[in-house]
Amino acid sequence: MTGLLLRSAVPGVVWPAVADDRGAQLLALLWQFSQAERWPAEILLQHQLRQLDAVLDHAWRTVSWYRDRLAAAGWRPGNALTPDVLRSLPLLTRRDIQTAGAAMRSTAIPRQFGPVHENRTSGATGEPVHVLRTALDALMWQANTLRDHEWHGRDQSLKFAAIRAISPGVAEPPLGAAATGWGPASEAVRVTGPAVLLNLNADVAVQTTWIEQHAPGYLLTYPSNLTALIAHFSQSCRRVAGLRAVLCVGETVSPALRESCRAVLGVDIEDVYSSQELGYIALQCPASTQYHVMAETMLVEVIDDKGDPCLPGETGRLVVSSLHNMAMPLIRYVVGDLATVGTPCVCGRTLPTLARIAGRERNLVRLPDGTRHWPLVGFHRFREIAPIRQYQMIQQTLQAVEVRLVCDRPLSVDEEAQLAAVIREALTYAFDLHFKYFEKELPRAPNGKFEEFVCMIS
Repeated sequence: MTGLLLRSAVPGVVWPAVADDRGAQLLALLWQFSQAERWPAEILLQHQLRQLDAVLDHAWRTVSWYRDRLAAAGWRPGNALTPDVLRSLPLLTRRDIQTAGAAMRSTAIPRQFGPVHENRTSGATGEPVHVLRTALDALMWQANTLRDHEWHGRDQSLKFAAIRAISPGVAEPPLGAAATGWGPASEAVRVTGPAVLLNLNADVAVQTTWIEQHAPGYLLTYPSNLTALIAHFSQSCRRVAGLRAVLCVGETVSPALRESCRAVLGVDIEDVYSSQELGYIALQCPASTQYHVMAETMLVEVIDDKGDPCLPGETGRLVVSSLHNMAMPLIRYVVGDLATVGTPCVCGRTLPTLARIAGRERNLVRLPDGTRHWPLVGFHRFREIAPIRQYQMIQQTLQAVEVRLVCDRPLSVDEEAQLAAVIREALTYAFDLHFKYFEKELPRAPNGKFEEFVCMIS
């Protein structure tokens, strides 16, 4: 633990703190996490399989849709769950969840798991889903929030600022909104500094002014928004006084963004990989840029096109099984993202590692010969040709790509031709490119996320 004061629930007792029920549960989970994250890998996997076995048994007894699905795969209650048996179970897709509807919901949720709430994903993939989760899932989410703060040694007496997509009318610019603490997870166990929130709909210039006025110790936002902020701060040659780190969520963090954040703002990026359906999936290690899987709450697989496990250094589809969702079990759920399997980490933690979260499968360019690869678009040369502030590419067919641009001024025919040559060379194919211009900012998904390349071919 850091030297920050723990919150005591007993008046007159400041130290040692006496936590309330919620705080005690979170601290107990945090202690267990600190032990499990250094267990031998085979012991950790044994515990994961035991817990997932309990979820499978519950799904068999109380979720009709799963009973049929598991029976078809040859699984029965009492079968020992091994890695091979796990891989024999069918994958769960977003389309499956949409089609199954209420049939995927448990008819007998254990009372001890607490109240049930519904999470609605924003549909960034074009396939929105509704997932039920319990208060116990929320407790696990909060425990991993505390773990993230602990790992990075954040000074929670400082101000925390967040710029993210929220409902219209909430935390509107230029003032945003203020809170007395860092949120329910931290406030349940600690005495923290204040927090401020600004709606992502604010202009970048307004955002930078807001950040400078608040001078937070920590800033949370999306990587694409951070890119715009860095460009603005770079032009003005200013930094944020007292900033310790930038926390990123929701999108892929590139090595180039890490470098520019360090060069312009003078701080590192600390990334979180999570989803509304599952909660925290992986946290960036404080000792490296690898991600540690939250193995106490998730069982994560990275599989190739044949369904076999990927080896370190190989990239494949992420498949996640929630270890505690008894309201609506998610077993071998295809998240839709690609990841590269990591290697043992220098930090000494034995949690599984992901070397990189590569992005969504729909972010791969598809060539006419049927091959797919990660799209390099030559963006590092764009500013040498024209004053481009933001770009996005939408592959509409096997031959055509729409290039969306926000520029400081209209581009000439020659500049468009130069850009087209760079993009075609980077994509390794002579696509038919259609340029489309936007005045201020390119549109985002409803959840505030932004994807630089999207393939719309089904």
